[in-house]
Amino acid sequence: MAATCSRLAARGQLCSFTSPQKPLHLQDNAALPASLRSSSFNGTQLTQAVLTRGVSKAQPGVVAPRAVAAVSEKRKDAFGEEKKLAEAPSSLLKKGPDGWTSPMCEKFEKVIRQVQDEVCAAIEELDGKKFREDSWEREGGGGGISRVLQDGNVFEKAGVNVSVVYGTMPPEAYRAATGSTEKNGAAPGGAGRIPFFAAGVSSVVHPKNPMAPTCHFNYRYFETNVPQDVEGAPRAWWFGGGTDLTPSYLFDEDVKHFHQTLKDTCDQHDESFYPRFKSWCDDYFMIKHRGERRGLGGIFFDDMNDRDAEEILAFSTACGKAVVPAYIPLVAKRKDEPFTEEQKAWQQLRRGRYVEFNLVYDRGTTFGLKTGGRIESILMSLPLTARWEYDHQPEEGSEEWKLLDACKNPKDWV
Repeated sequence: MAATCSRLAARGQLCSFTSPQKPLHLQDNAALPASLRSSSFNGTQLTQAVLTRGVSKAQPGVVAPRAVAAVSEKRKDAFGEEKKLAEAPSSLLKKGPDGWTSPMCEKFEKVIRQVQDEVCAAIEELDGKKFREDSWEREGGGGGISRVLQDGNVFEKAGVNVSVVYGTMPPEAYRAATGSTEKNGAAPGGAGRIPFFAAGVSSVVHPKNPMAPTCHFNYRYFETNVPQDVEGAPRAWWFGGGTDLTPSYLFDEDVKHFHQTLKDTCDQHDESFYPRFKSWCDDYFMIKHRGERRGLGGIFFDDMNDRDAEEILAFSTACGKAVVPAYIPLVAKRKDEPFTEEQKAWQQLRRGRYVEFNLVYDRGTTFGLKTGGRIESILMSLPLTARWEYDHQPEEGSEEWKLLDACKNPKDWV
């Protein structure tokens, strides 16, 4: 059911509605076969699709309406009017009949904005350059803050976005996402538009030095409400997320440190998490037309609601806070290592693989592009530069071959 609900919000036009009731627990999706868990429509696709509007570091205080009107820029797309703000409000959630009131939503927004601040602060400290910041809101509900550091001293490009979006999913979105054959694409029981909330923090960091790895992470929360005119329509909530590493050159001790940090975080909550989510990550980041993974994995989970929401919130929070100790020391260690033009060219080839996965297979990116999301936030994950060569084959036994072999044949790092 979580997968079904995730399809519904993928094209949701934002609008206002009343506060949701307490959602129902769903079954544990971890018990499903990998082929179903990683199917083309699930919580990842839904949540990332509605979150591709960007967000970043909070600034103290709420911008006064008059000040916003004076400095704002407006952009209208399939999701309604987007208004640029002078600075980020203290909260992206509105109160009252036009807002969305949910204790978990409020808690999760605080978590993801704190994670964003911590990650950005660590990157800025290492790089010496500051992030550019864009804040925006949507008249229908929610908004975000996009933060990007580009052409830095250490990082070629680093983006850390937070989005908090709520609205309703129209019948045609339900039909497109589920393949429904009911007349007018109606939801079960004749449901029309279904209220939804989605929030998340997402980041991709591309260092300049080919010896330093790329890192990606995303943590999100989603919930739906029951339409007022339909009894028994979908009501659900779930968490999802993950952190993964994409090096151009293989340093076993670096990958082991990264995976060990994630495993230690998982083990504090449930010792079954790391092996399950590590395998899931290896499956998700497969570039099928190449027969190789995008990188060397990490953890990935989705549609998670098999236990108390507060427990999963605590786990998601811990995972977000583990990004800095898992990743930043690796860049600090490798950022000044010497490299050749050939090694830089290999990094650009691996960046090409990164682009291929994101534009062809990544559910959040592809669905965001199809549904009129905020394009700058959607494509934030792409590197500044990439390279493609015809039939490039690294020499067997070379350092490049070792990295490619590890991408084709995932191993247990801890």
